[in-house]
Amino acid sequence: MTPTTPGLSTRVSDGTAIVTISNPAKRNAMTSDMWRAVPELVERLAGDRSVRVLVLTGEGNTFCAGADIGSLRESGDENRGLALAAEEALAAFPKPSLAAIRGYCVGGGSQLAAACDLRFAEEGALFGITPAKLGIVYPAASTQRLVRLVGPATAKYLLFSGELIDCERALRTGLVDEVLPEGELDKRVADFSAVLASRSQLTQAAAKEFAAGPTSPERSAYWEEQARGSGDTAEGVTAFLERRAPRFDWTV
Repeated sequence: MTPTTPGLSTRVSDGTAIVTISNPAKRNAMTSDMWRAVPELVERLAGDRSVRVLVLTGEGNTFCAGADIGSLRESGDENRGLALAAEEALAAFPKPSLAAIRGYCVGGGSQLAAACDLRFAEEGALFGITPAKLGIVYPAASTQRLVRLVGPATAKYLLFSGELIDCERALRTGLVDEVLPEGELDKRVADFSAVLASRSQLTQAAAKEFAAGPTSPERSAYWEEQARGSGDTAEGVTAFLERRAPRFDWTV
């Protein structure tokens, strides 16, 4: 990918995979090819044992301004299906995911950010979900994920109006988890990603599945079996008593 070619770039360092949305000519809007690339990329990172955390961000001073409107005109239904597939793939990523947001996080950008486990934003970021401006029916799964995140009232405000909200309101309503002063987002994301990478993947993977919704007795039993056989609990207790950092071995 060259700097002028829309696409997704990935860099893995110290257990963190940083995925960057890049389409600077259009505020990092997602083309059809970019939507298509997300599920395969996420699957590859899920299977990479060196990756313990995924960070999604945008090139420059914008996270993502949504779907490329030109591609919507060409094949709107197909493009919306691609966007939903990308969102679901990201939501299903079995390790912690974090969206690092600057500038505009709108439409499909908010869809991707909501699919991440956590969202950190720099002051000045703006958020909006804009299908009402285009006469588009927002997918049921995306709507329900938004409602779980911010509650029905804020979800309706965003979906009914298509209006943008600032990061202070996004923080207050639960759309973002932290707001950082200008210039501090990258360091905070790097530091917190290092914390996540040092923790038990067993704990994280089970918690992520449990938090997603009702859990069957079979899945609860599965995680109990994984805990008994993993050695993570014993290592965590031993490391605590020995006053050292734990070395957790269980991986997704």
